[in-house]
Amino acid sequence: MKTKLTILTIPTILVVDDDDAILQVLEARLLSAGLNTLLADRAETALEMLACEPVDIIVSDVRMPGMGGQGLLKEVLANWPHIPIIMLTAHGTISDAVGSIQAGAADYLTKPFDGKELVRRIRAILDGKKSAPTAKVAISKDNGLRGGKAPAMARFLELLERVAHSTVTVLLFGESGTGKEKAAKILHDHSPRAKNPFVVVDCGSTQPTLLESELFGHVKGSFTHALKDKKGLIEEADGGTLFLDEIGNISPEMQTRLLRFLQEGTIRRVGDTRERTLSCRIVAATNANLPLMVKNGDFREDLYYRLKVVTLSIPPLRDRKEDIPILVDGFVEDLCKEQKRPVATITPAAMEKLSGHPWPGNVRELRNTLEAALVFCQGNTIEATDLQIEEPPRDSPAMTNSGLSLENNEKETIIKALKHCNGVKKDAADTLGISRRAIHYKIKKYGIGDPRDE
Repeated sequence: MKTKLTILTIPTILVVDDDDAILQVLEARLLSAGLNTLLADRAETALEMLACEPVDIIVSDVRMPGMGGQGLLKEVLANWPHIPIIMLTAHGTISDAVGSIQAGAADYLTKPFDGKELVRRIRAILDGKKSAPTAKVAISKDNGLRGGKAPAMARFLELLERVAHSTVTVLLFGESGTGKEKAAKILHDHSPRAKNPFVVVDCGSTQPTLLESELFGHVKGSFTHALKDKKGLIEEADGGTLFLDEIGNISPEMQTRLLRFLQEGTIRRVGDTRERTLSCRIVAATNANLPLMVKNGDFREDLYYRLKVVTLSIPPLRDRKEDIPILVDGFVEDLCKEQKRPVATITPAAMEKLSGHPWPGNVRELRNTLEAALVFCQGNTIEATDLQIEEPPRDSPAMTNSGLSLENNEKETIIKALKHCNGVKKDAADTLGISRRAIHYKIKKYGIGDPRDE
């Protein structure tokens, strides 16, 4: 008789406190109690971890630099409501704790507290949670983001699935043709707002003079040709998701108006005096280097940080070549179905040619190439000679391997800072303007070794 094995999942506790000594004490206590721990020394770092790591409970100090514990609580309740949060408050500030409970925290403890009591309360919350696990988001393989055999794409799809169930603001980075709009649609379709509108705004193709009216709407007579009241796209997206494609192209004036909406949740139509309160999830996308634009003064820093609550980078096709056969088979099947013809076959020579190309236009270029090949092929077989593929310019990202990737840029920046500081992490953190906990987390996240060994 075979014995059935039971696999136990060890709960993970995210501890957030700006006091390094408290983080070390809590880490030791929780590890000794058989719990996994993640450590963050500020709320902003904790939010980044939540987007990338599975967490069962959060234990957070109330008063910290930046958005602090109350800001973290607000973001968690809005975007990860399934994760309970225990607030830690200093003696004499019980009002903070009461306010946290009223706002939605699961529990609180007053410092100094007994470590055994914290573990007891964590266990009580874990035991009280529903035994049935939260349903995992099933991201359809027919969404245009096929693949996942390549490690870079598998990681992206894993993060996309983790973020999809929430309503958190997401900033998507990726080169043209990688599928940013499809990723945004997935985030909408699997969120609590899925039954409400998904509205797309192409900030790159809309004239700056018209974008304000398109987004915010206008009232009759507010300008020439304003013959009647018009509802803006933000209003159209009320209760749903607003996808702002090519967000890096909006004017400074529009940046200011968009920031106000993100901060206050209100808009005013062009020419109107009445403000309207709206609620929609924002997913923004760009192929521009927004951090560089912020540094150069071309993009508002406060708007950038409002948009990048969670950032996801879609890898270019040249970094996920293992997925090309999967994409090719899927696109050929789709295209043949659209053209109402039998599914064509791909010769090994044609597949080899497709797999060897750097694809500067990414997935969109691959699909267009296959669509053209179906026109030129004889019979129902695509040969290598049917593929009209041009070599990209030598200075293009596909040839220089210097394409846009927020994670790659961040990793390279950290490596450079470590080399500059002779491997001293504290000095590198100071140079980058981030905390020691943040740099330790990012070093672990990106698998960065000691640069002095290179």
